[in-house]
Amino acid sequence: MAADESGAKEGDGGEVRQRLVFVTGPSGAGRSTAVKALEDVGFETIDNIPLSLLDRLFAGPPIGRSLAVGMDIRNRDFSVEGLREAIDRLSKAAGLDVELLYLDCREDVLIRRYSETRRRHPLARTQSPSQGIEREIELLAPIRQQADILIDTSDMTPHELRAEIERWFEVTDEKRLSVLVQSFSYKRGIPRGVDMVFDCRFLRNPFWDENLRTLDGRSDEVADYVRQDARYDAFFASVKGLADLLLPAFSEEGKSHIAIAFGCTGGQHRSVAMAESLAKSLAASEWRVSIRHREIERRDAGNVASATGIGGQT
Repeated sequence: MAADESGAKEGDGGEVRQRLVFVTGPSGAGRSTAVKALEDVGFETIDNIPLSLLDRLFAGPPIGRSLAVGMDIRNRDFSVEGLREAIDRLSKAAGLDVELLYLDCREDVLIRRYSETRRRHPLARTQSPSQGIEREIELLAPIRQQADILIDTSDMTPHELRAEIERWFEVTDEKRLSVLVQSFSYKRGIPRGVDMVFDCRFLRNPFWDENLRTLDGRSDEVADYVRQDARYDAFFASVKGLADLLLPAFSEEGKSHIAIAFGCTGGQHRSVAMAESLAKSLAASEWRVSIRHREIERRDAGNVASATGIGGQT
């Protein structure tokens, strides 16, 4: 596929394919800034369109430009399930390449931003912003897990966020393919929407070392333990070689997003170590890479829920 300067792509059969990016995240995380930045790099943008109008928007001929749609809990008929269904439905529609961009932010930073602006949180009109923020983070958790691209704005200025958006979405950038590398536990199933899956359960398991059990694959100790498996080097070289072969081909074909997943038994050690290693290697090769650790995110979310008294078991 070839992409013109508007970001629209022409398929092998000559059909025009349109890039559609949903932009969401907790209130105060920078969604409005991100939508404006997308407009500046060439996207047609629509903010806070009701979910019920989405299908009408795509009922006619392609707009001809990449489109960004801002969504959050302030939308008139917003619901998490409604947004997930809309994304699934439009992802299957002819002529659309759909991505979900999630703007994330730490709870303490969101509280500070609300205190500085003295705004009322949309989920806590008569309560403190912290109560609304907690509810919103819990509400949006399923959307966050589905995100194709996740940007944590906690330590970013608006200028830095705009630069990050340009890095990911500049439509004239020849190397516009984004790569999501993630880890998961087979106990919870393979993540939806992944393009390549690698099973790490044959590698030596740090869980059986009491000194490593409470750590995860992001630590040097666990990563070193996994790398000491005699099969590790050949496995990693094969995975990296496959990525080096396929990513340029996917980029030339016009794909905008590829997801690579590593799985192990608990999703804490081996798969995390492999995902970290591949993500760093691909980033060193100048691919645009984001990384997710599904089970660690669920574990951390469970810890927050336990501390605040919301949510259930992870």
